[in-house]
Amino acid sequence: MPQTPGPPPGDPPADAPADIPPDAQPAAPPAGPPAGPGGPAGGGPDADGRPGGQRMPPWLPKAFALAGATVLAFLAGLWLLQRLRELLLLLLISLFLAFAIEPAVNWLARRGWRRGLATGAMFVVVGVLLAGFVGGIGSLLATQAAHLIDGFPGYVQDVIGWVNSTFGTNLSQRTLFQRLPTVTDTLSRHITDLAGNVWGVGTTAFGVVFNALGVLLFSFYLSAEGPQFRRTVCSLLPPHRQREVLRAWEIAVDKTGGYIYSRGLLALISGIAHYAAMAGLGVPYAATLALWVGVVSQFIPAIGTYLAGAVPVLIALTASPATALWLLLFILGYQQLENYLLQPRITAKTLDMHPAVAFGLILAGAAVAGPVGVLLAIPLGASLQAFASAYVRRYDVEEHPLTKPDAPAGRWWRWMRRN
Repeated sequence: MPQTPGPPPGDPPADAPADIPPDAQPAAPPAGPPAGPGGPAGGGPDADGRPGGQRMPPWLPKAFALAGATVLAFLAGLWLLQRLRELLLLLLISLFLAFAIEPAVNWLARRGWRRGLATGAMFVVVGVLLAGFVGGIGSLLATQAAHLIDGFPGYVQDVIGWVNSTFGTNLSQRTLFQRLPTVTDTLSRHITDLAGNVWGVGTTAFGVVFNALGVLLFSFYLSAEGPQFRRTVCSLLPPHRQREVLRAWEIAVDKTGGYIYSRGLLALISGIAHYAAMAGLGVPYAATLALWVGVVSQFIPAIGTYLAGAVPVLIALTASPATALWLLLFILGYQQLENYLLQPRITAKTLDMHPAVAFGLILAGAAVAGPVGVLLAIPLGASLQAFASAYVRRYDVEEHPLTKPDAPAGRWWRWMRRN
């Protein structure tokens, strides 16, 4: 069979690619499996030497450091707040007192008084009023205690007679006094324990006096140096922030001072009215009890009205039940007159707060700061309400049965409000 002549020696095969030179070496196979989607080929170390090609984001260490610093700062703030709680409470009370007397101080300053002298004069007035109230109530308590001690045997005999007639017993003063040694021993032990705690009582009294002096000092500075203090604060703020701070300060002074002065006027009217009633009915200690009713009913929220009226009625009951009944009727009638005629007129521009909101503020103040919180809750709430009305936008309410207001008052009620 004839043979087909092949290519001459040294020539490339016919099916070889034209761009590969005939003397090229074959390519080396890959060293590992193909690269996956998460890293370089073969899963080997990347540029920074980490296996697998997983790199930490550069922001992650900074985020961990920032989170740790935030937690530490928060814990430090809580620790500092706990340590400075009493000081912050004193500053809050001082600020409240400064707000309360600043309208009167400004009024005296506009008439030529120096602010320091005007503030001192207001402190003297407040101190005299407070001393008169405490002295009057203290004298009443001392007198009642003396009468109770003098009439104790007669009271015991009356109680024994009532128990014998009611329960059919046969008690006598001798039987009762035979049991007194046990009671006396118990009282002696309590008195001994109290005497052993004299150091603690003295320390507490010193702390109260020191805190009171601190409140007076801070209040005097905030009121007497009020313009300089506000100028110092505003110098740290841009102009638009300065206007907001001064506006907030003005609202707080207006609401707090207005609340104090309106309550003081209501207390004066209430004291005069109750003094006239108790003096006319022949109730003992009419002046002291009238002072008690005026102050307690106006400056102790919620329960002050009932507490103020209960004491005069109980003392009038020692005179005669009829006197106590007439006094109770007068107190109830005056309370209605004050609620519906006097208070709306006097406090219309100083405090407009729903009773439920006021009661909730009282509970919150008692939970946070005890008795001091109860006294500060209402003016503080009034200031917050004024801030909300000044900065929060309100919208028109759509007509709906759930938002329909009450029917207008009758003609006789409108006539009473108008007159």
